[in-house]
Amino acid sequence: MKLHGKVALVTGASRGIGRAIAIALAKEGAFVAVNYVSNPSAAQEVVQLIEAAGSQAVAIQADISDLDAVEKMVASAIKIKGGIDILVNNAGVWRGGKLHKLEPADWDKVLDANLKGMLACTRAVLPAMLTKGSGKIINISSVIGIVGYPGDTVYGTSKAGIFGFTKSLAKEVAKMGINVNAVAPGIISTDMNSALDMATRSRLIKSIPMGALGKPEDVAEVVCFLACGASYVTGQVWTVDGGYTMMS
Repeated sequence: MKLHGKVALVTGASRGIGRAIAIALAKEGAFVAVNYVSNPSAAQEVVQLIEAAGSQAVAIQADISDLDAVEKMVASAIKIKGGIDILVNNAGVWRGGKLHKLEPADWDKVLDANLKGMLACTRAVLPAMLTKGSGKIINISSVIGIVGYPGDTVYGTSKAGIFGFTKSLAKEVAKMGINVNAVAPGIISTDMNSALDMATRSRLIKSIPMGALGKPEDVAEVVCFLACGASYVTGQVWTVDGGYTMMS
């Protein structure tokens, strides 16, 4: 229980990778604020799973692209437990398609959630971490931000931006006891990929040296490593991709 007494806020924690991260941090003893946007029953299910495992959690609704909602969410989490020790910026959205066919509204949706939302959550959490003189900020990106992918130009741009944010903020707060790192999942078996047809799935699996899609828990393990210790690790990008980026 390396995180006993710690408080973690995980955005987009009602499903997929965020859900796995929230549960994994709770198993290490953290109190987890489970952020969600529009599915309270799914978020409450995560809370129940955490409580059944002997830890504590609370579900907090907020659209992270809404600055006021983010401030209220963070204030609520701090009021409940007195602070936030770990922030996992996981929430994000995807809009695919060739750039010349995407509407500006699609760009805004992706960038508002994947970049603006991350900035807002981090900005809201930082004062408490700076006052305490410690904290872990872990940003979930994607290998698409590293190698690119046709039809994912806007999404890839948002995910590449996370790397610049991570490295710059890491340098900004390193002497204040705060570690900032990014995790870049590869092709993970989540709801986002569940609609892939068999031919596409087969082609993707062939591009992965380990020969299989990843699981949300694979990403959660790396997040736990960064949250539970890794005190001399900051400004780094951790790929969890079965070797996919080696082949690109």
